[in-house]
Amino acid sequence: MVTDVKGLVDIDQGLLSRRIFVEPDIYQQELERIFARCWLFLCHETQIPGPGDFFTTYMGEDPVIVVRDSGGRVNAFLNVCAHRGNRLCRADAGNASAFICSYHGWAYSNDGRLQAVPNLKDAYFDELDQSKWGLAPVAQLDTYNGLIFATFDRQAPPLLDYLGDVKWYLDVFFNRREGGVEVVGGVHKWVVPCNWKLPADNFCGDGYHTGWSHLSAVQTRFGGDFRVKAATGGKSVATGNGHCILTLGPDEPSDPAVPEILAYEESILPEVRKRMGPRLDLVKPHVGTLFPNFSMLRSVARVFRVWHPRGPDKTEIWNWVFVDKAAPPEVKETFRTIALRGFGPSGGFEQDDMDNWQACTETARGVVSRRYMSNISMGLGHETYDEDLLGWVSDYRLTENNHRHFYNRWTQVMASDSWENL
Repeated sequence: MVTDVKGLVDIDQGLLSRRIFVEPDIYQQELERIFARCWLFLCHETQIPGPGDFFTTYMGEDPVIVVRDSGGRVNAFLNVCAHRGNRLCRADAGNASAFICSYHGWAYSNDGRLQAVPNLKDAYFDELDQSKWGLAPVAQLDTYNGLIFATFDRQAPPLLDYLGDVKWYLDVFFNRREGGVEVVGGVHKWVVPCNWKLPADNFCGDGYHTGWSHLSAVQTRFGGDFRVKAATGGKSVATGNGHCILTLGPDEPSDPAVPEILAYEESILPEVRKRMGPRLDLVKPHVGTLFPNFSMLRSVARVFRVWHPRGPDKTEIWNWVFVDKAAPPEVKETFRTIALRGFGPSGGFEQDDMDNWQACTETARGVVSRRYMSNISMGLGHETYDEDLLGWVSDYRLTENNHRHFYNRWTQVMASDSWENL
Protein backbone atom coordinates (compact mmCIF):
# COMPACT_ATOMS: atom_id res chain seq x y z
CA MET A 1 0.00 0.00 0.00
CA VAL A 2 1.39 3.39 -1.05
CA THR A 3 0.44 6.34 1.12
CA ASP A 4 -0.15 9.68 -0.56
CA VAL A 5 2.19 11.77 1.57
CA LYS A 6 1.72 15.06 -0.25
CA GLY A 7 -1.10 16.05 2.07
CA LEU A 8 0.98 15.29 5.14
CA VAL A 9 3.61 17.99 4.62
CA ASP A 10 2.57 21.55 3.77
CA ILE A 11 5.79 23.43 3.16
CA ASP A 12 4.03 26.62 2.05
CA GLN A 13 2.30 26.91 5.43
CA GLY A 14 5.02 25.24 7.50
CA LEU A 15 2.82 22.38 8.70
CA LEU A 16 3.69 18.74 9.36
CA SER A 17 1.39 15.81 10.06
CA ARG A 18 2.36 13.79 13.11
CA ARG A 19 1.28 10.65 11.26
CA ILE A 20 4.66 10.50 9.54
CA PHE A 21 6.35 9.66 12.84
CA VAL A 22 4.33 6.61 13.88
CA GLU A 23 2.34 4.92 11.11
CA PRO A 24 3.72 1.54 9.95
CA ASP A 25 2.64 1.93 6.31
CA ILE A 26 4.53 5.21 6.03
CA TYR A 27 7.58 3.63 7.65
CA GLN A 28 7.53 0.72 5.20
CA GLN A 29 7.30 3.21 2.33
CA GLU A 30 10.37 4.99 3.75
CA LEU A 31 12.35 1.74 3.72
CA GLU A 32 11.42 1.14 0.09
CA ARG A 33 11.62 4.64 -1.36
CA ILE A 34 14.22 6.36 0.80
CA PHE A 35 16.57 3.80 2.34
CA ALA A 36 16.57 1.43 -0.65
CA ARG A 37 17.26 4.29 -3.09
CA CYS A 38 19.20 7.16 -1.48
CA TRP A 39 22.94 7.31 -0.89
CA LEU A 40 23.60 6.19 2.69
CA PHE A 41 26.72 6.48 4.83
CA LEU A 42 28.48 3.18 5.60
CA CYS A 43 31.73 3.94 7.43
CA HIS A 44 34.94 5.96 7.24
CA GLU A 45 37.98 4.74 5.33
CA THR A 46 40.10 4.80 8.48
CA GLN A 47 37.86 2.08 9.91
CA ILE A 48 38.95 -0.36 7.19
CA PRO A 49 42.52 0.75 6.42
CA GLY A 50 44.08 -2.54 5.27
CA PRO A 51 43.27 -5.52 3.02
CA GLY A 52 40.74 -7.81 4.68
CA ASP A 53 39.46 -5.16 7.10
CA PHE A 54 35.67 -5.11 7.36
CA PHE A 55 32.87 -3.26 9.12
CA THR A 56 29.26 -4.38 9.39
CA THR A 57 26.43 -1.86 9.30
CA TYR A 58 22.94 -1.29 7.89
CA MET A 59 21.28 0.47 4.98
CA GLY A 60 17.80 0.99 6.33
CA GLU A 61 17.10 -2.37 7.94
CA ASP A 62 19.21 -4.31 5.44
CA PRO A 63 22.44 -5.63 7.01
CA VAL A 64 25.54 -4.73 5.02
CA ILE A 65 29.20 -5.65 5.22
CA VAL A 66 31.82 -3.16 4.01
CA VAL A 67 35.15 -4.82 3.29
CA ARG A 68 38.49 -3.93 1.76
CA ASP A 69 39.31 -7.02 -0.27
CA SER A 70 42.72 -8.65 -0.52
CA GLY A 71 43.56 -6.43 -3.47
CA GLY A 72 42.78 -3.26 -1.50
CA ARG A 73 39.47 -2.43 -3.19
CA VAL A 74 36.51 -1.36 -1.01
CA ASN A 75 33.28 -3.28 -1.61
CA ALA A 76 29.92 -3.48 0.12
CA PHE A 77 27.51 -6.41 0.07
CA LEU A 78 24.34 -7.51 1.75
CA ASN A 79 25.52 -9.28 4.88
CA VAL A 80 23.27 -12.19 3.95
CA CYS A 81 24.22 -15.71 2.91
CA ALA A 82 22.89 -16.46 -0.58
CA HIS A 83 21.89 -19.99 0.48
CA ARG A 84 19.15 -19.60 3.09
CA GLY A 85 19.39 -15.93 4.03
CA ASN A 86 21.27 -16.27 7.30
CA ARG A 87 23.26 -13.30 8.55
CA LEU A 88 26.74 -14.07 7.27
CA CYS A 89 29.14 -12.06 9.43
CA ARG A 90 28.23 -11.66 13.10
CA ALA A 91 31.20 -9.49 14.12
CA ASP A 92 30.96 -5.69 14.21
CA ALA A 93 34.41 -5.27 12.65
CA GLY A 94 37.65 -7.16 12.09
CA ASN A 95 39.88 -8.65 9.43
CA ALA A 96 39.11 -11.72 7.32
CA SER A 97 40.12 -13.27 4.04
CA ALA A 98 36.81 -15.15 3.90
CA PHE A 99 33.37 -15.21 5.52
CA ILE A 100 31.76 -18.54 6.38
CA CYS A 101 28.06 -18.92 7.14
CA SER A 102 27.37 -20.49 10.52
CA TYR A 103 24.28 -22.31 9.21
CA HIS A 104 25.54 -24.58 6.41
CA GLY A 105 29.14 -23.50 5.89
CA TRP A 106 28.94 -21.67 2.58
CA ALA A 107 32.14 -19.63 2.35
CA TYR A 108 32.73 -16.35 0.54
CA SER A 109 36.01 -14.58 -0.24
CA ASN A 110 36.35 -10.97 0.87
CA ASP A 111 35.56 -9.81 -2.67
CA GLY A 112 32.10 -11.41 -2.41
CA ARG A 113 32.65 -14.53 -4.54
CA LEU A 114 31.22 -17.84 -3.36
CA GLN A 115 34.40 -19.76 -2.65
CA ALA A 116 33.35 -23.10 -1.17
CA VAL A 117 30.18 -25.14 -0.64
CA PRO A 118 30.13 -28.21 1.62
CA ASN A 119 29.07 -31.42 -0.16
CA LEU A 120 29.23 -29.72 -3.54
CA LYS A 121 30.00 -32.94 -5.41
CA ASP A 122 27.66 -35.38 -3.67
CA ALA A 123 24.69 -33.36 -2.36
CA TYR A 124 24.65 -30.90 -5.27
CA PHE A 125 25.96 -33.47 -7.79
CA ASP A 126 28.52 -30.78 -8.73
CA GLU A 127 25.73 -28.93 -10.56
CA LEU A 128 25.66 -25.68 -8.52
CA ASP A 129 27.10 -22.75 -10.49
CA GLN A 130 29.03 -20.99 -7.71
CA SER A 131 29.68 -17.95 -9.91
CA LYS A 132 25.97 -17.07 -9.70
CA TRP A 133 25.68 -17.28 -5.92
CA GLY A 134 28.10 -14.72 -4.59
CA LEU A 135 27.14 -12.00 -2.13
CA ALA A 136 24.68 -9.39 -3.40
CA PRO A 137 26.60 -6.13 -3.96
CA VAL A 138 25.31 -2.61 -3.51
CA ALA A 139 24.42 -0.92 -6.78
CA GLN A 140 26.89 1.97 -6.40
CA LEU A 141 29.66 2.79 -3.93
CA ASP A 142 31.75 5.94 -3.70
CA THR A 143 33.66 8.06 -1.19
CA TYR A 144 34.01 11.72 -0.31
CA ASN A 145 36.59 12.98 2.18
CA GLY A 146 37.09 9.42 3.37
CA LEU A 147 33.34 8.94 4.00
CA ILE A 148 32.12 5.78 2.27
CA PHE A 149 28.58 5.90 0.86
CA ALA A 150 26.49 3.40 -1.08
CA THR A 151 23.08 3.05 -2.69
CA PHE A 152 21.02 0.01 -3.70
CA ASP A 153 19.62 1.90 -6.70
CA ARG A 154 21.49 1.76 -10.02
CA GLN A 155 19.45 4.71 -11.27
CA ALA A 156 20.50 6.98 -8.40
CA PRO A 157 22.62 9.97 -9.47
CA PRO A 158 26.39 9.76 -8.83
CA LEU A 159 27.40 10.57 -5.26
CA LEU A 160 28.92 13.94 -6.14
CA ASP A 161 25.67 14.99 -7.81
CA TYR A 162 23.67 13.71 -4.85
CA LEU A 163 25.79 15.76 -2.44
CA GLY A 164 25.69 18.83 -4.67
CA ASP A 165 26.62 22.10 -3.01
CA VAL A 166 26.93 20.61 0.47
CA LYS A 167 30.43 19.40 -0.48
CA TRP A 168 32.22 22.55 0.74
CA TYR A 169 30.53 22.23 4.12
CA LEU A 170 31.68 18.62 4.32
CA ASP A 171 35.19 19.86 3.55
CA VAL A 172 35.04 22.10 6.62
CA PHE A 173 34.05 19.14 8.78
CA PHE A 174 36.29 16.45 7.32
CA ASN A 175 39.04 17.95 5.18
CA ARG A 176 40.11 21.23 6.75
CA ARG A 177 43.68 19.98 7.30
CA GLU A 178 46.06 18.01 5.12
CA GLY A 179 45.33 14.31 5.58
CA GLY A 180 41.69 14.78 6.50
CA VAL A 181 40.26 13.12 9.60
CA GLU A 182 40.28 9.77 11.34
CA VAL A 183 37.85 7.95 13.59
CA VAL A 184 39.00 7.40 17.19
CA GLY A 185 37.57 5.29 19.98
CA GLY A 186 35.28 2.96 18.05
CA VAL A 187 31.51 3.37 17.80
CA HIS A 188 28.85 3.88 20.45
CA LYS A 189 25.45 2.33 19.75
CA TRP A 190 22.21 2.82 21.63
CA VAL A 191 18.48 2.64 20.96
CA VAL A 192 16.00 5.48 21.48
CA PRO A 193 12.21 5.01 21.32
CA CYS A 194 11.70 7.69 18.69
CA ASN A 195 11.19 8.06 14.96
CA TRP A 196 14.45 8.45 13.01
CA LYS A 197 13.39 11.74 11.40
CA LEU A 198 13.25 13.61 14.70
CA PRO A 199 16.99 13.44 15.47
CA ALA A 200 17.81 13.90 11.78
CA ASP A 201 15.83 17.13 11.60
CA ASN A 202 17.24 18.25 14.97
CA PHE A 203 20.75 18.14 13.51
CA CYS A 204 19.47 19.90 10.38
CA GLY A 205 19.66 23.12 12.28
CA ASP A 206 17.55 23.31 15.42
CA GLY A 207 19.34 26.04 17.31
CA TYR A 208 16.02 27.03 18.86
CA HIS A 209 16.00 24.28 21.50
CA THR A 210 19.50 24.82 22.84
CA GLY A 211 18.81 27.55 25.39
CA TRP A 212 15.84 25.63 26.79
CA SER A 213 16.56 21.91 26.56
CA HIS A 214 20.27 22.26 27.29
CA LEU A 215 20.01 25.02 29.88
CA SER A 216 21.94 23.14 32.57
CA ALA A 217 24.79 22.33 30.19
CA VAL A 218 24.80 25.89 28.90
CA GLN A 219 24.97 27.32 32.41
CA THR A 220 28.00 25.18 33.22
CA ARG A 221 29.64 26.56 30.05
CA PHE A 222 30.31 22.99 28.94
CA GLY A 223 29.31 23.83 25.40
CA GLY A 224 31.72 26.69 24.95
CA ASP A 225 31.39 30.45 25.31
CA PHE A 226 29.21 30.84 22.22
CA ARG A 227 26.32 29.18 24.05
CA VAL A 228 26.22 31.79 26.84
CA LYS A 229 26.88 34.89 24.76
CA ALA A 230 24.54 36.70 22.40
CA ALA A 231 24.96 35.37 18.87
CA THR A 232 26.52 37.80 16.43
CA GLY A 233 25.80 35.85 13.28
CA GLY A 234 25.07 32.42 11.93
CA LYS A 235 22.65 31.19 9.31
CA SER A 236 20.83 28.04 8.37
CA VAL A 237 21.81 26.84 4.90
CA ALA A 238 19.79 24.36 2.82
CA THR A 239 22.02 23.38 -0.09
CA GLY A 240 19.51 21.18 -1.93
CA ASN A 241 18.50 17.49 -2.02
CA GLY A 242 17.43 17.74 1.63
CA HIS A 243 20.95 18.43 2.93
CA CYS A 244 21.03 21.08 5.66
CA ILE A 245 23.75 22.89 7.61
CA LEU A 246 23.56 25.24 10.59
CA THR A 247 26.36 27.78 10.87
CA LEU A 248 27.75 30.26 13.36
CA GLY A 249 29.19 33.65 12.59
CA PRO A 250 32.79 33.44 11.32
CA ASP A 251 34.27 34.92 14.48
CA GLU A 252 32.01 33.26 17.04
CA PRO A 253 33.82 30.90 19.40
CA SER A 254 32.53 27.36 19.10
CA ASP A 255 35.06 25.17 20.85
CA PRO A 256 35.07 24.00 24.47
CA ALA A 257 36.96 26.29 26.80
CA VAL A 258 39.76 23.77 27.18
CA PRO A 259 43.25 25.27 26.91
CA GLU A 260 44.82 22.58 24.69
CA ILE A 261 41.91 22.70 22.23
CA LEU A 262 41.81 26.49 22.07
CA ALA A 263 45.58 26.58 21.50
CA TYR A 264 45.33 23.91 18.80
CA GLU A 265 42.51 25.67 16.95
CA GLU A 266 44.40 28.96 17.03
CA SER A 267 47.57 27.32 15.68
CA ILE A 268 45.88 25.71 12.67
CA LEU A 269 43.69 28.67 11.70
CA PRO A 270 46.00 29.90 8.87
CA GLU A 271 46.05 26.43 7.28
CA VAL A 272 42.29 26.04 7.60
CA ARG A 273 41.58 29.45 6.07
CA LYS A 274 43.90 28.72 3.17
CA ARG A 275 42.30 25.36 2.44
CA MET A 276 38.67 26.42 2.90
CA GLY A 277 38.83 29.74 1.10
CA PRO A 278 36.95 33.04 1.53
CA ARG A 279 33.57 31.45 2.28
CA LEU A 280 34.91 30.66 5.75
CA ASP A 281 34.93 34.42 6.37
CA LEU A 282 31.14 34.40 5.97
CA VAL A 283 30.04 31.46 8.11
CA LYS A 284 31.40 28.75 10.38
CA PRO A 285 29.57 25.41 9.81
CA HIS A 286 28.98 23.57 13.04
CA VAL A 287 26.17 20.99 12.66
CA GLY A 288 24.24 19.42 9.81
CA THR A 289 22.40 16.49 8.25
CA LEU A 290 22.87 14.82 4.89
CA PHE A 291 19.54 13.48 3.73
CA PRO A 292 18.30 11.13 4.92
CA ASN A 293 20.08 9.97 8.10
CA PHE A 294 23.75 11.01 8.37
CA SER A 295 24.54 13.89 10.73
CA MET A 296 27.70 15.62 11.94
CA LEU A 297 28.73 18.07 14.63
CA ARG A 298 32.01 19.96 14.89
CA SER A 299 31.41 22.54 17.61
CA VAL A 300 31.70 21.45 21.23
CA ALA A 301 32.56 17.91 20.11
CA ARG A 302 33.64 16.28 16.86
CA VAL A 303 31.12 13.55 16.15
CA PHE A 304 29.23 12.10 13.24
CA ARG A 305 26.40 9.64 13.45
CA VAL A 306 23.80 7.56 11.64
CA TRP A 307 20.16 7.37 12.69
CA HIS A 308 19.37 3.74 11.81
CA PRO A 309 15.59 3.15 11.53
CA ARG A 310 14.33 0.26 13.63
CA GLY A 311 10.60 0.67 13.14
CA PRO A 312 8.36 3.74 13.07
CA ASP A 313 9.01 4.44 16.76
CA LYS A 314 12.55 3.21 17.31
CA THR A 315 15.97 4.51 16.23
CA GLU A 316 19.38 2.97 16.78
CA ILE A 317 22.00 5.69 17.05
CA TRP A 318 25.56 4.95 15.94
CA ASN A 319 28.00 7.63 17.04
CA TRP A 320 31.68 8.12 16.14
CA VAL A 321 34.28 10.65 17.28
CA PHE A 322 36.46 12.09 14.54
CA VAL A 323 39.59 14.23 14.76
CA ASP A 324 42.09 15.78 12.38
CA LYS A 325 44.68 13.16 11.50
CA ALA A 326 47.39 15.77 11.92
CA ALA A 327 46.29 16.76 15.44
CA PRO A 328 48.63 15.94 18.36
CA PRO A 329 47.72 12.83 20.38
CA GLU A 330 46.76 14.84 23.47
CA VAL A 331 44.32 16.94 21.43
CA LYS A 332 42.73 13.84 19.93
CA GLU A 333 42.26 12.33 23.37
CA THR A 334 40.72 15.54 24.71
CA PHE A 335 38.22 15.66 21.87
CA ARG A 336 37.36 12.00 22.49
CA THR A 337 36.60 12.51 26.19
CA ILE A 338 34.64 15.71 25.57
CA ALA A 339 32.51 13.94 22.98
CA LEU A 340 31.68 11.20 25.48
CA ARG A 341 30.70 13.72 28.14
CA GLY A 342 28.45 15.68 25.82
CA PHE A 343 27.23 13.40 23.04
CA GLY A 344 27.83 9.83 24.15
CA PRO A 345 24.81 7.71 25.18
CA SER A 346 24.94 9.19 28.69
CA GLY A 347 26.19 12.62 27.60
CA GLY A 348 24.78 15.80 29.05
CA PHE A 349 23.42 17.14 25.77
CA GLU A 350 22.36 13.72 24.52
CA GLN A 351 20.12 12.94 27.48
CA ASP A 352 18.17 16.15 26.92
CA ASP A 353 17.69 15.46 23.23
CA MET A 354 16.62 11.84 23.61
CA ASP A 355 13.89 12.80 26.07
CA ASN A 356 12.43 15.30 23.60
CA TRP A 357 12.54 12.94 20.61
CA GLN A 358 10.90 10.16 22.61
CA ALA A 359 8.11 12.40 23.86
CA CYS A 360 7.36 13.75 20.36
CA THR A 361 7.03 10.18 19.08
CA GLU A 362 4.86 9.07 22.00
CA THR A 363 2.33 11.89 21.61
CA ALA A 364 1.99 11.12 17.88
CA ARG A 365 0.53 7.72 18.77
CA GLY A 366 -2.64 9.37 20.04
CA VAL A 367 -5.61 9.27 17.69
CA VAL A 368 -6.63 12.84 18.47
CA SER A 369 -3.05 14.10 18.62
CA ARG A 370 -2.53 12.99 15.02
CA ARG A 371 -5.40 15.18 13.89
CA TYR A 372 -3.31 18.24 14.68
CA MET A 373 -0.38 19.44 12.59
CA SER A 374 3.04 20.31 13.97
CA ASN A 375 4.24 23.84 13.31
CA ILE A 376 7.54 24.29 11.42
CA SER A 377 6.78 27.82 10.19
CA MET A 378 9.52 29.74 12.01
CA GLY A 379 11.16 32.12 9.56
CA LEU A 380 8.74 31.27 6.76
CA GLY A 381 9.19 33.79 3.96
CA HIS A 382 12.43 35.07 5.47
CA GLU A 383 14.94 33.08 3.49
CA THR A 384 16.68 33.80 0.20
CA TYR A 385 19.03 31.95 -2.09
CA ASP A 386 22.62 33.03 -1.43
CA GLU A 387 25.07 32.60 -4.31
CA ASP A 388 28.06 32.86 -1.98
CA LEU A 389 26.81 30.24 0.47
CA LEU A 390 25.28 28.06 -2.27
CA GLY A 391 21.95 27.46 -0.63
CA TRP A 392 18.69 28.79 0.74
CA VAL A 393 19.77 30.91 3.68
CA SER A 394 17.78 32.24 6.62
CA ASP A 395 17.60 35.93 7.42
CA TYR A 396 18.07 35.11 11.11
CA ARG A 397 20.01 32.37 12.87
CA LEU A 398 16.93 30.86 14.59
CA THR A 399 14.65 29.42 11.92
CA GLU A 400 12.97 26.29 10.64
CA ASN A 401 14.05 26.97 7.09
CA ASN A 402 16.22 23.85 7.02
CA HIS A 403 13.47 21.70 8.48
CA ARG A 404 11.09 22.71 5.71
CA HIS A 405 13.70 21.83 3.09
CA PHE A 406 14.38 18.47 4.77
CA TYR A 407 10.72 17.49 4.88
CA ASN A 408 10.08 18.84 1.40
CA ARG A 409 12.75 16.45 0.12
CA TRP A 410 11.27 13.65 2.22
CA THR A 411 7.91 14.27 0.53
CA GLN A 412 9.44 14.36 -2.95
CA VAL A 413 11.28 11.07 -2.52
CA MET A 414 8.35 9.35 -0.80
CA ALA A 415 5.93 10.44 -3.52
CA SER A 416 8.16 9.35 -6.41
CA ASP A 417 8.53 5.80 -7.67
CA SER A 418 11.83 6.47 -9.46
CA TRP A 419 14.74 8.90 -9.64
CA GLU A 420 13.54 10.01 -13.06
CA ASN A 421 10.51 11.64 -11.47
CA LEU A 422 12.47 13.54 -8.81
